[in-house]
Amino acid sequence: MNNVEEIKRNDMEGQETKKEPFWIFGYGSLCWNPGFEYKQSVTGYVKGFSRRFWQGNTTHRGTEGKPGRVATLIEDKEGITWGKAFLVAAENNAALPYLSNRECQLGGYRIYTVNFYPKPFLPSSSSDKKDALLYIAVPENKHWLGAAPLPEIARQILECHGSSGPNAEYLLRLADFMREEIPEALDEHLFSLERLVRKFAGDMKICLRSLMGEAQERREEKVEATVPSNQFASRVPEKKLRCVNM
Repeated sequence: MNNVEEIKRNDMEGQETKKEPFWIFGYGSLCWNPGFEYKQSVTGYVKGFSRRFWQGNTTHRGTEGKPGRVATLIEDKEGITWGKAFLVAAENNAALPYLSNRECQLGGYRIYTVNFYPKPFLPSSSSDKKDALLYIAVPENKHWLGAAPLPEIARQILECHGSSGPNAEYLLRLADFMREEIPEALDEHLFSLERLVRKFAGDMKICLRSLMGEAQERREEKVEATVPSNQFASRVPEKKLRCVNM
């Protein structure tokens, strides 16, 4: 890939420490559920890529028999993909092993370095680029599903579930993140899929509010079972739920 530099597996995927703080850029579920400790987070973008729901998922958002679809990046000379970057402390020895399991071993992604551009605080200000780690799924991985007509992708997303919840929740939370954090950003692929999923849910009498509420309850139960009370209370995202049957 011309726009990124792949990090050798024996250099990063098993590495537990780094000599200085580093950035991780997320453009999918990491945007609202990073799952690791970080010092700072900022919205921003990477150049030369477009987001596509072309990667299959058989654990978090689907099963072996019915894989879901999650986001990856494809090279696009004119493309810009918005997301969120997280600054991780050098002494954090848990973030990289956690992401190696979540993104690489289970998800089929590879680690790359890329130039990340933080969102300017003011329209007239400039944003200095930063090096960031990035996880991208390429066609050679076993979970790759590739391109398909948008209605077909939307129906697949609506029908699939995994251990982390419904595939539709992944799509809707990502669309909500984009609208709320970067309202000026354009992502026709993402928002077209969101519109189709909402339409098909309405046609099938599926209440997305109930679907997403059940997924949130499962996550909260998991946290309560493993974490002392109130330790992560401030990190639980507010529910922004809609029901298509209203």
